[in-house]
Amino acid sequence: MPRISAATIGEHRAQTRDRILQAVSRLSRAQGIDAISMTDVAHEAAITRTVLYNYYPDKAALLLAFTERVTSYFIESYERELPTGASPADRLRAFVRLQLAGLLAHPHPGAADLSATLGPAAYQQLAEHVAPMQRILADILVSGADSGDFQVSDVAATARMILAVIGAERVPLISGTVTVEAAEERVAGFVLRALGA
Repeated sequence: MPRISAATIGEHRAQTRDRILQAVSRLSRAQGIDAISMTDVAHEAAITRTVLYNYYPDKAALLLAFTERVTSYFIESYERELPTGASPADRLRAFVRLQLAGLLAHPHPGAADLSATLGPAAYQQLAEHVAPMQRILADILVSGADSGDFQVSDVAATARMILAVIGAERVPLISGTVTVEAAEERVAGFVLRALGA
């Protein structure tokens, strides 16, 4: 039985969960989330597979936990990096930049591939985990429409299209054919022109 170095069992469990999710983060950058196995994660986290399965019963549960962590990190980064009183256009640029940086930092397959890998129930849970990011984008669009900076007829549909444009840069970013800065310029420029900004 491994030694417990934390002051309490609860702290030990939290540290182990953190090691597991850090392992997923490292592996996702090295080989992509879709190629990661539970064995890879256990090895990278320096734990046994039995211990890993005690925390996450399958890959879907593991990816859901990882997505929740990444979403929390995104929201904290957005709130920290966005200047107070920023214009809707500046808020949109910050959103695009952080999304693109996240795609590069945590490579993952596209939505269709994830749906096939996880199954419909887990994919629906995954969609619920990323909903806060969609709400941030919707808020940006509403504020831009209210101020007259953006022309938006359907906020939800426009948000989906913007996320699709961001997602289109996934492969070029991961393959290294485009930088985050170049992708940000291309995506933000395209989207702002489409919004009439």
